[in-house]
Amino acid sequence: MTAVVVVGSGIAGLTAALHAVASGCHVTLVTKDVLDHANTRYAQGGIAGVMFDDDSAAAHLHDTLVAGAGLSDPDAVRALVEEGPARIRELIEEGVAFDRGPDGALVKGLEAAHSYPRVLHAGGDATGSAIEHALVERVRAGAVRIVEHAFLVDLVVDGGRVTGVDLLVDAPAPGGSPVGETARRERLKADAVILATGGAGQLYAHTTNPPVATGDGIAAALRAGVAVVDLEFFQFHPTVLPAHSADGAAAAPFLVSEAVRGEGAVLRDEQGRRFMLDVHPDAELAPRDVVARTIADVMASQGGRPVLLDATGLRPTRKQTSSFLARRFPTIDGAVRERGWDWSREPIPVTPAAHYFMGGITADLFGRTSLPGLYAVGEVARTGVHGANRLASNSLLEGAVFGARAGDVVTADARAGAWPDTAGFARGAA
Repeated sequence: MTAVVVVGSGIAGLTAALHAVASGCHVTLVTKDVLDHANTRYAQGGIAGVMFDDDSAAAHLHDTLVAGAGLSDPDAVRALVEEGPARIRELIEEGVAFDRGPDGALVKGLEAAHSYPRVLHAGGDATGSAIEHALVERVRAGAVRIVEHAFLVDLVVDGGRVTGVDLLVDAPAPGGSPVGETARRERLKADAVILATGGAGQLYAHTTNPPVATGDGIAAALRAGVAVVDLEFFQFHPTVLPAHSADGAAAAPFLVSEAVRGEGAVLRDEQGRRFMLDVHPDAELAPRDVVARTIADVMASQGGRPVLLDATGLRPTRKQTSSFLARRFPTIDGAVRERGWDWSREPIPVTPAAHYFMGGITADLFGRTSLPGLYAVGEVARTGVHGANRLASNSLLEGAVFGARAGDVVTADARAGAWPDTAGFARGAA
């Protein structure tokens, strides 16, 4: 039986683990913190997919390529949009309760740079949490060995292929890195390793990422000589509550989902001017890089102070707006009000913050890397889907699609005893 180690417990790692088990592998899933602590858990916006009859894979592909600024790989994007609906249906079968209307139909959501409202949400703004919960329950109930509080130290390489991982286990510290006298070194042997360690948002002073997002997978891959590419492409989310409350007290930055702008909220400067109208025909729903750069420019012009996100006009009356915001965005509504703002009555301050890593370990359409036996899926991988700028809500979809692809082929790859020609990875060689 093929022994597989999956490192990471977001949507990509959990999906890869489940599919690898289904394909006949013995799977050990390693995670830096507890099983459900991953970037996926914090994803508010949703998951994009062609789930409606009047939408098309061609339109989703086009929107993704445009957002990627011409640097996406069309074959990777095609795999994403064509296989995405099956992965979303799989999530529904796993118990993810996407939001539905009174008629039982899935609720459509519009986000930036989408030409169609194809984004699905669960719990309003708790999509990632709903997905993470469902997949964690499935993994815990299945034939997967789980090792929590395990920090990836290095990949083990022997004879030109990966043969396992070295870990530091059982000494979690605040921030997610196990250190201290109680930690122990442990080596897990494997026929294949699937890295799903997420991004590196903690490299930045201001980020939407949780403390565990410290780039460990990419660092281990670099030390092993694995090809990486596009490391300069880091997406900043345009709208994040600053690190303070209304009374000036310190508070953790908090992402305000793009779906808020999809519902009609607008951006204003200190004088109340809606500045995005002068920049892009889609205004607040322009691609994220355009919106984030424009906000940064406006902030610079007003002494570095945040711009304002105005959701006060989403319904005809303040009372209706207040009720709508609490129902549609319960998590965000709670965070905003906890910080002392009533966003049904007044605009709230927002700034850009580091959000998503488009570059990473160079991977083919099945997650294979330049090191035989090593796969990379999700945010740690650079499949070519996102190009220079990720289309909103494509990240969860990428994790599901390419996590499944890697899990499905790992047994056959191990039995074949061969590995694809690595010439295609040369552009990203470390």
